[in-house]
Amino acid sequence: MKLGIVFPHDEIGTDPIAIRDYAQGAEALGADHMMIYDHVLGADPDRPGGWDGPYDKDVAFHEPFTLFSYMAAVTERIEFGTCVLVLPQRQTALVAKQAAQLAILSGNRFRMGIGVGWNTVEFEALDVPFEHRGARQAEQVELMRRLWTEDSLTFEGDYHTVTQASILPRPTRPIPIWFGGGAPSVLRRCGRLGDGWVPVGVPNEKSRQALATIREAREAAGLPWDGFGVQAQAQTRGGDPERWKTHHDQWRELGCTHLAIVTHYVGHGTNVDAHLASARRYFEAVAD
Repeated sequence: MKLGIVFPHDEIGTDPIAIRDYAQGAEALGADHMMIYDHVLGADPDRPGGWDGPYDKDVAFHEPFTLFSYMAAVTERIEFGTCVLVLPQRQTALVAKQAAQLAILSGNRFRMGIGVGWNTVEFEALDVPFEHRGARQAEQVELMRRLWTEDSLTFEGDYHTVTQASILPRPTRPIPIWFGGGAPSVLRRCGRLGDGWVPVGVPNEKSRQALATIREAREAAGLPWDGFGVQAQAQTRGGDPERWKTHHDQWRELGCTHLAIVTHYVGHGTNVDAHLASARRYFEAVAD
């Protein structure tokens, strides 16, 4: 199981040097991959009707494609992934173009984790209907993969129309797409269309059953299980080496291939060294 790290989006601040030091420090630490959360807008709690979501306008989220392009320029080995990009609220051809450019500039060190989203405030501001976002997501995946591989294509879908066009430059190989979420429809879509799964829960029986649903969908679609990835996460907050090791081993027993360490909200603020030290302690605790 490969160990990675989750970018501390709200605590890291906006100093480019600190962000550079964090990326290089994570790579020096031996992190296999860097994950990032994604939201475009945050709601004002004082808006009509109030707001009780898990984040608001005062929580910072760095833009994934721009940030990872910067990090790719100052690192050599670490891979980058979104967990997850809210794909249905974005223009598909533009996302395909941005992802292709990141893959090119990083030397194919990018994989795209995608989700359907839940925040209607974002969909409203980005002028995209909130309804049918699951079906839209499935069509987006099909279109992006064609844009990454075909010189010219015509596409007539329920949500997209492309008439004899494509993007250039294109990546030298298709970008892996991993699905986030746990709803049965998402799990089946992940099995049919995904290269991996990004679970939102813990390594328990529910996660085991979710993996079984994905596996069944892959088998029905005639797709192999070998090479399919599972990207879990682990919090350092509130834990100790024994708990970290138990949690790590439980994910590995379920067949998890990647585990990213979350150092958010443990009092580090913008202290890059403290965030990296927290991840280092976890890495050391779970080492075989």
